[in-house]
Amino acid sequence: LLILGEKKMTADMEKTPQLRVLVTAGASGIGRVIAESFAQKGARLHICDIADAALDEAKKTHPTWGVSHCDVSQPDQVTRLFEEVGAKLGGLDVLINNAGIAGPTGGVEEIAADDWRRTVDINLNGQFYCANRAVPMLKKSQNASIICISSVAGRLGYAYRTPYAATKWAIIGLSKSLAIELGPSGIRVNALLPGIVEGPRIEKVISDRAQALGVAYDDMEQEYINKVSLRRMVTAQDVANQAVFLCSSSGMNISGQSISICGNVEVL
Repeated sequence: LLILGEKKMTADMEKTPQLRVLVTAGASGIGRVIAESFAQKGARLHICDIADAALDEAKKTHPTWGVSHCDVSQPDQVTRLFEEVGAKLGGLDVLINNAGIAGPTGGVEEIAADDWRRTVDINLNGQFYCANRAVPMLKKSQNASIICISSVAGRLGYAYRTPYAATKWAIIGLSKSLAIELGPSGIRVNALLPGIVEGPRIEKVISDRAQALGVAYDDMEQEYINKVSLRRMVTAQDVANQAVFLCSSSGMNISGQSISICGNVEVL
């Protein structure tokens, strides 16, 4: 009986029965891995991105997916995106608010106002615009979730990355507020806080920071890893696994949470 119970729990954790899922910035990186992970569990996918080549490749690899070119910082483009999602999926159960940029690296006195505004427009305003359009669709779902991708920078100070950190803190506030507001409608809202995720994006961040501080890349990379209790980076798949779990039947009572997937980053 114990073994049968464990098998049932495992099956329940993996259930995402025909969820209709939108992943922003889903053509590459963490977004692509999240989209593929939901698809593997039987979900129907729509992704958007600004990189047309990546969208074309995703469509060739996954011909059943819906794809849209969309800059989430532009409200008119977001409106069109959700029209296309409705036409393709016939509704929506899950919004993965993933689109974001690293923003500028530098001291606060060195950061241009345009770079600050662009980071806020994409990282924070884009999540609001997508939630604004998604909620009327999600209220019609029997299994609705919003997952907002924040960062460990959303719980830690991050010198020389002020625009990025500020938006990631704000995303946690957005998620918590939406969880309270939308809970009575049965919509779960959580934030995921990836740490140092392997791949080209963190390599550029480390390179930019090394240059800003005048140190070697390898030394800066080791400095990052030394700030992680487990002394290793995480993967995009680690983030995707948590997203799938939160949208499964095993995550049905998890809402309003900010969950770090980071190996315990102690400081940035």
